[in-house]
This record gives sequence, structure tokens and C-alpha cells, in this order.
Amino acid sequence: MISTATDSDEYVVNLLRKRGGVSIHELVDELGVTATAVRQRLGRLMDEGLVTREEVSSNGRGRPSHRYQLTEKGRRSGGNNYADLVDVLWAEIRAIDDPEIRVGLLKRIAKQLAERSGEVAGDTLEEKMHRLAAMMQERHIPFEVVQSEGLPVLTAMACPYPELVEHDHSICAMERMLFSEVLGETMRLTGCRPQGDSCCSFQASNAPR
Repeated sequence: MISTATDSDEYVVNLLRKRGGVSIHELVDELGVTATAVRQRLGRLMDEGLVTREEVSSNGRGRPSHRYQLTEKGRRSGGNNYADLVDVLWAEIRAIDDPEIRVGLLKRIAKQLAERSGEVAGDTLEEKMHRLAAMMQERHIPFEVVQSEGLPVLTAMACPYPELVEHDHSICAMERMLFSEVLGETMRLTGCRPQGDSCCSFQASNAPR
């Protein structure tokens, strides 16, 4: 039997990142498997501490239902292997003390990371975004490209460096600079997880606001 993306627990984790919380019925529809198979998969994820279950009142007769969502550990999963960023970022940051040169430093880091990432092929910005999202997925960092008012938006469903961003939100600016370098287009941050948005998202700066 050929394995597909929906066969993996990682697919369920990414789905929970995107939707916030789901029911057994929703997962059955999404995965195309039995409720028993879904419960087994959720059981594994709960045993690993990645998923938690909460009871939802039925507001009437019948037994209450349950919804499943990611724990803090689950939200952090998938983003702790971004070794290139750690190597470059902290080597540069620890070498200086003056906060006034932060912008220049972030530009240098973004350029170096862009060089490490290599050229992203594509005739259009959207094609390049899809290629970049695929590259991040290869590193087990969930990215996708969605449409907003007919324009492509690069969306990070999990932070590539969750521990670093807790101490310095300017890392989001570095990420924006990095994607601008890689995509060859000035990008702007249209959603920011550390500031309360569900995902970090990036769109061309010349797109309508």
C-alpha cells in the first residue's frame, strides 16, 4: 500500500495548527479513515504530550463531545531543527552589544541565510513561494501558500525557532528580510504569532493592504 501525507501523525499535528481544534468527526472526514483509526492516532499524540482533549457541552440531550487541540509542546514541535538559523543568528548577535546596529545585523543574517537556502526557482512570485514552502516542509517546518483576495500569502503554521522568538521578536523581522532575499521581492509581515495571530504570514509589500 502506498503511503500518503494523510497517513502520518505529522499531518494531524499540522491540521491542528491550522484549525486550532477539531472533533473526531472532522478528522474522519479529513483523513478518510474510520473513527477507530482516528482515536488511535490521537491516543498516540496525547501519549506523546502533543495533543490534549477538552469536553464540549452538547447544550441538550446526549453525551458531551470532545475537541482535540495542540498542547504547548505540540505547538512548539517541528520548529526546533532550524540549525542554520541558530548557527548564524547567535554567532552574530553574541559578537556585538550595541542595539542600535540591530537592523544592519538582521540584514546581514538574512543575506547569509538566503545564500544557504540557494536559489528558489519560479517564473512568478507565487511559484517561488510554493517552492520555498516545499523547502521548509522538507525540514519538517510546516509552511503553506494560501490566497488572500486573489494574492498569494506565505504562511508559517509553526515558528521555526519558538524558543528564540520568546526572547526577541525582532527575529520575525529577520525572517521577513530572509524571505525577501530568497524570493527576490520585498515582503511584509501581515500576521505575527508572537503578537497574537494564529500564524505568521508574509505578503508582497506592493500588495493592497
